[in-house]
Amino acid sequence: MSRLGPEAKPPWSAVPRSVKEAVARAIGSPVSRATRIYGGYAPSATFRLLFADGRRAFFKGVNAGHNDFMRQALKQEQRVYSELGALIRPWAPEYYGALQADDWHALLLEDLGPADVPPWTVRKTRDVARSYAEFHRSTLGKPLPDWITGWVLDMEQKSWRETAMTKGALDATASLAGRRSVEARRWLVAALPILDAATRSLAAAAEPHALIYLDARADNVRWNHGRLRIFDWNWVSRGPVEADAAAFAQGITAEGGPMPEVFMKEYTSLLAVRDAPLRGAVALIAGIFMRSAPLPPNRELPRLRSIQRRQLKASLAWAARLLELPEPRWLTAVRD
Repeated sequence: MSRLGPEAKPPWSAVPRSVKEAVARAIGSPVSRATRIYGGYAPSATFRLLFADGRRAFFKGVNAGHNDFMRQALKQEQRVYSELGALIRPWAPEYYGALQADDWHALLLEDLGPADVPPWTVRKTRDVARSYAEFHRSTLGKPLPDWITGWVLDMEQKSWRETAMTKGALDATASLAGRRSVEARRWLVAALPILDAATRSLAAAAEPHALIYLDARADNVRWNHGRLRIFDWNWVSRGPVEADAAAFAQGITAEGGPMPEVFMKEYTSLLAVRDAPLRGAVALIAGIFMRSAPLPPNRELPRLRSIQRRQLKASLAWAARLLELPEPRWLTAVRD
């Protein structure tokens, strides 16, 4: 782990000269200062760059030392910036191009500045919710390229069923509650059929669908001069807006912000949501964290399990409210 951050990020001095020269050619000016940026879960190389002519850019790169998931994610992100610019503007950063040198693949993007959330205030939560609704409304019901599919939601539809069928899965989640694990398991066994049924209803959510982002959280957004800006677009998909809005809303709560109902109330002032798909979306999100939060620590992503446990608490408590389940009080015993 780096002395300066939670992820093992390489310093600019570790970036090969060939990559630095490719950056200078792409921008048309040499780099005069590179500031290593932490955040996100992955140890990709990320820098805020200042160039000799005064311009700035954000560098995000991977190389052969990174895992295949990270390398494929960067390829997908490049495709989004390259092919969907008209759809994701003005929420996305400006795309300055991609480069490949030696075994490195990197993107050059507009520098959106340092992280500004959390803390999530009520006002900022409401402002962001309205902007996110505008993002969804901009593509709602409109044709999208054929390669934009519902693959992410399709992949996660079976979360609760898989948990029920996997030996020890419920016990693993219940164990997160420590001394209240028996209470937790009893609650989960009773609630699981209802949560599973709600999740399956999301797959039946009727059109219109929209371009959805599905990874909105503090590490991936900025509230920049009164505008929501979003980066890391590698999960982009097509589907019901309720899934995307719910994912963002519960994530804000998990990051110490207001309850998800605050986000949703403001969101729905601009764009209506349907009750059944919203319930299904929140149940699906809770199922994802039910399965992932108890997993062993990931050495490459040292903060991942902590945020997954916080999101489990936020999403499962919200699902219980929406589905009129007994309050899962055992969640207070789950440590971050």
